[in-house]
Amino acid sequence: MSLRCCLRFVVAVMVASLGGSALAATPLKALIIDGQNNHGAWPKTTVMMKSYLEQTGLFSVDVARTKFTVNGGDLVAKYPLPSIESTAVKSAQTDPDFKPPFSKYDVVISNFGHGAAPWPQETQDAFVKYVKGGGGLVIIHAADNSFGDWPEYNEMIGLGGWGGRNETSGPYVYLDDDGKLVRDESKGGGGHHGSQHPFAIVVRDPSHPITKGMPREWMHAKDELYDKLRGPAANMEILATAYASPEFGGTGRHEPMLMTIRYGEGRIFHTPMGHADYSQECVGFIVSLQRGTEWAATGKVTQEIPQDFPKADVESARKFD
Repeated sequence: MSLRCCLRFVVAVMVASLGGSALAATPLKALIIDGQNNHGAWPKTTVMMKSYLEQTGLFSVDVARTKFTVNGGDLVAKYPLPSIESTAVKSAQTDPDFKPPFSKYDVVISNFGHGAAPWPQETQDAFVKYVKGGGGLVIIHAADNSFGDWPEYNEMIGLGGWGGRNETSGPYVYLDDDGKLVRDESKGGGGHHGSQHPFAIVVRDPSHPITKGMPREWMHAKDELYDKLRGPAANMEILATAYASPEFGGTGRHEPMLMTIRYGEGRIFHTPMGHADYSQECVGFIVSLQRGTEWAATGKVTQEIPQDFPKADVESARKFD
């Protein structure tokens, strides 16, 4: 663990013991990156995730935005961000001015999506250096659709879909009915989902800091259930899965829903959940994001599981206005 992360963890422990009174002095610094996403809800979900992280009292959150595609443009005005000058373009294109100061942050959260244009090479190099050197990274939903031809990014996220991914990207990875890990080398494209519906999340590693204390099974709100994700899946641990039922057009496999990946000294938390605002209102998603982001930043989780966390057969949501 880097010196910066050690200091952050000490502060988090002090905060937990003091009931949060010491927190404001040295919060964890988080950066959400967005701007090009095929999901029209992205401007709102960025605001939602910023709010969710800040509600913990553990994070100060900034946003870095590329010039954005017209998809979702109406929501940029409805859900504005302070100090962000948003410029729409008709199609995704490399933004030469997109050069976030990654090294200033403990953790970066990606809210990019399918069709995002490549970043400037300087930005790609800085991002790889940041994560490999111990920076935290959180991948949300369609961020695993992005940059299919960027090898280092695919290693960071473990699994991805769409973006030209196929058997050359790595195997399909899922669990069989006995809970055994399968690395399927079959040919075929990466990324698929059936119709949106609520689905059960099954915790496979209840001892990990992110999932510790969660019910072994809990209901996630209506969402896209990604399946057929494929990639290098190196240094990856599957913390929780969901069954992609053929009833809704799924694979009939137990697909990864909460994952961690190690890349160099960096920690990555990856969840394919979070398609739309109603998906991100799920308390299970909110808590997974909050705990996963803290773990990516520090390697520890100090947050408790809230009383309104969903149960095995009961959804739970917090309406976001």
